[in-house]
Amino acid sequence: MNTPDELHAFVIGLCEILAPWPARYWTFGARLKEIEDEHHYYMFGRAMGVIAWLIIAKIIQEVFW
Repeated sequence: MNTPDELHAFVIGLCEILAPWPARYWTFGARLKEIEDEHHYYMFGRAMGVIAWLIIAKIIQEVFW
């Protein structure tokens, strides 16, 4: 992640998974330039979001069970 666009695409992907509400940019049909140009960083952010949820679920399981 050498440029701000790459980091921005990653953060958008990560936040879309971690946030408990639907992704906004898909509902309006707009595609952000950062996501168009750096789609692989966006998908990597989404993958890291899924992994983060798995870690969060494991922590919750350890605390409450």
